[in-house]
Amino acid sequence: MIEALPYIQKFTGKTIVVKYGGNAMVSDTLRRAVMSDIILLNLVGIRVVVVHGGGPEISAMLKMIGHESRFVDGLRYTDVTTMDIVQAVLCGKVNKDLVAQLNRLGGRAIGLCGMDGQLFQAECLDEKYGLVGQITGVNPAPVQNAMLNGYIPIVSTVAQGMDADTAYNINADTAAAKLAEALHAEKLILLTDVRGLLRDPKDEDSLIHVVHTREVKGFVDEGVISGGMIPKIQCCVDAIAGGVERVHILDGRIPHSILIELLSDRGIGTMMKKED
Repeated sequence: MIEALPYIQKFTGKTIVVKYGGNAMVSDTLRRAVMSDIILLNLVGIRVVVVHGGGPEISAMLKMIGHESRFVDGLRYTDVTTMDIVQAVLCGKVNKDLVAQLNRLGGRAIGLCGMDGQLFQAECLDEKYGLVGQITGVNPAPVQNAMLNGYIPIVSTVAQGMDADTAYNINADTAAAKLAEALHAEKLILLTDVRGLLRDPKDEDSLIHVVHTREVKGFVDEGVISGGMIPKIQCCVDAIAGGVERVHILDGRIPHSILIELLSDRGIGTMMKKED
């Protein structure tokens, strides 16, 4: 606690956006650890917003109804049936299950989806992806109002279509980054299934602890950043360009990784920032 004190003093009253997904969301033990971390941060005066996905749950529901899951360039192809399932699973079951668990652990959570108050506004990203949207606007007021009233907002990544009478499926990393910008958040935390950015993807001991945005292009050219890590890192760069002070990529498989990264002297993930 003594080690955590200066960090608590530094971040009290600040906003932190946590993108929650991967194994940390599937495992009951890890989910409980994440929820406990969020409650503790909230209790010491740090404003926490959770943005969640739900890919495995969506795939499971599609399989249950006999509808094929298909991916294009790493994004889920979203036809009308898939969009109905995405909306039902993300805005309904997953969101409310997270709210209920956080409340049971002693927190005060409230669930929001991107269509509430036009929180996320989007247009079609590209017809080849179906009803997948790119965010064109963010209205942070519903989230800000929830925090002002003492609630921890839990946000699902479905957006209101501005170019058509439809909802759009939104990448959770992108949604979290855009919301962090709109909230002028101090930090954006992306929980993943890897330790962070690795110099050698096969060697978890090759973790890069600090990355400056100016280094990103070189890492891409060298192949250090590749595949699915490229859009994730680009979200981090965009968030920092939009005013977020720091972005952390953390291994959600490690219990209490959020607390270890934020409130201790030993960071366990990759932190991205603009400059020293």
